[in-house]
Amino acid sequence: MAQSVLEINGVDKKIGSRTILENINLDVREGEIFGLLGPNGAGKTTLIRMICGLMKHSGGAIRVLGSDIQKSYLSAIREIGAVIENPAFYLELTGWQNLRLVANLYTGITKERIQEVVELIQLEDSIHDKVASYSLGMKQRLGIGQAILHKPRLLILDEPTNGLDPTGMHDLRQHLLRLAREEGTAIFLSTHLLSEVEMLCDRIAIMKDGRIVDIRETVQEEVLVIETSEPDKAAMLLSERYAVISNDNGWIRLAVDKSQVPAVNALLVQEGIDVFHLAFENQGLEQVFLQSVSEGRKPS
Repeated sequence: MAQSVLEINGVDKKIGSRTILENINLDVREGEIFGLLGPNGAGKTTLIRMICGLMKHSGGAIRVLGSDIQKSYLSAIREIGAVIENPAFYLELTGWQNLRLVANLYTGITKERIQEVVELIQLEDSIHDKVASYSLGMKQRLGIGQAILHKPRLLILDEPTNGLDPTGMHDLRQHLLRLAREEGTAIFLSTHLLSEVEMLCDRIAIMKDGRIVDIRETVQEEVLVIETSEPDKAAMLLSERYAVISNDNGWIRLAVDKSQVPAVNALLVQEGIDVFHLAFENQGLEQVFLQSVSEGRKPS
């Protein structure tokens, strides 16, 4: 298993008597793209700010390659690159000049490293143009370039695709995949676009009301979808033996193996319930997200 770059153990955040985050536990591994999902107000941005040391947590620990973000801030923060909300630039300077300014904040960043980053973010043809002429997608890529100049082991992105058109989203997705696969960068991103997460992330965590309610891989799961003459009776009957995922608008979704399908059908028929439809379908991330948020269940 790849090394854990980010480890969050039992983290809480309280402001007065109000609990903002409660018992957050997750890890992000080397070369992994990890997505953080949740409705507005779930606590995603608060968690990201605490990982970056911009806000203190009340309990628990956040470690980057073993260094505690509060107790060993300098050791931890040197391994982090971050783009939180919209990256800031000097618009009348060129992309190269903006990168040089950031490089001056660190020691040992050479012109060769800057050129390497320019090629990685695919801005070779426009890096000597003023940033004022850049599209939103180009600015996003330049912001990521600034964040990875010092070769951080962890890249943190908060809503990186905000405002991008489909082409810009595709380009950014390919760029992040190259960073993770070719440079082994651990990427932790917060987004509300489920389709992007399905195409990009290896694992996800779903937040609700300041808690992690689910952590899972993004591989699609197959569920058995059933339509019957008496859905409520069928769902109650099936729930005694199988894991019923949902019963919505007459459609029952069941977590079973294919080998169990004949027994499911026989059980319903024996109870006098007509079966109109019985087939497997992929359970998309949207269904997983809505189910997790509505139930507020904790991960197993």
